[in-house]
Amino acid sequence: MTKLFAAILATTALVSPALAQDKITEFRIGVLGGENAQDRMTSNECLRAKTEELLGVPTKVFTPADYDGVIQGLLGGTIDVAWLGASAYAKTYLTDPTAVEPVLVKVNMDGSYGYYSIGFTRKETGITSLADMKDKSFGFGDPNSTSGYLIPSIEIPAETGASMESGDYFGEVKFTGGHEQTIVAVANGDIDAGVTWADGQGAWEDGYNSGALRKAVDAGLVDMNQIVEIWKSKPIPEGPVVLRQSLPEDVKLKVTGLWASLKSIDPDCAYGVLQGDALGFMPITHDAYLSIIEARKSQM
Repeated sequence: MTKLFAAILATTALVSPALAQDKITEFRIGVLGGENAQDRMTSNECLRAKTEELLGVPTKVFTPADYDGVIQGLLGGTIDVAWLGASAYAKTYLTDPTAVEPVLVKVNMDGSYGYYSIGFTRKETGITSLADMKDKSFGFGDPNSTSGYLIPSIEIPAETGASMESGDYFGEVKFTGGHEQTIVAVANGDIDAGVTWADGQGAWEDGYNSGALRKAVDAGLVDMNQIVEIWKSKPIPEGPVVLRQSLPEDVKLKVTGLWASLKSIDPDCAYGVLQGDALGFMPITHDAYLSIIEARKSQM
């Protein structure tokens, strides 16, 4: 990761004078929903401060209420960088292929960059699989979430033979607003089960190594010993860190370098940004998301 950062910063010196003359007056980091706004601000404050120091302009973190707020910010030019889910990237690309470019992806502790949609419930419900979920309430985070809706909306009907409409198989299909909200709703008994995301590595009682369950455990929101897994998707490609294409090239190179080196220069900061234990970020391209883009098209 540090070699990548050095290479990127060295490349910055080679940016053409015309491009280097482009200036920005501020920089905006968008953070997808998944936990409450204050926690998102806190987890990303160190990244905000480092970005501000690197670019020499005021830098702000934006935490819209839902995924679409970040997507529209990128499309409208009011957000400059964001770590999107694959489905959110697909929507952004399908709306405007020239709006953003994927540059980095989170790398798990084993070197992979996939994760899973995890179906879960309280142990006390006695539910152990989708077969036990008929006529029960099932919570999903956000319509633009990959693990919180897109992938379950494809894979679950293939298993149940029914649609995701309330009353068809599940008694109620409910959108909670985000991953944290789903976890809290299940833990509190407001819904029978829900889906969220995790890398699927490490110990269940820790909420795995990284993901929404790990963040919820760290925040004291859930005791994994009272929660059981009832469904797991096929591997999903981790979503990309994207930058607005119209940003000056030197800005894009510097920001990419900072994110790529974050784990090595500040592990504590990286833990918050990466939502748990991970190796860091590595380069990724648009081609890694072609299958998700096609899946998103099929759901439109």
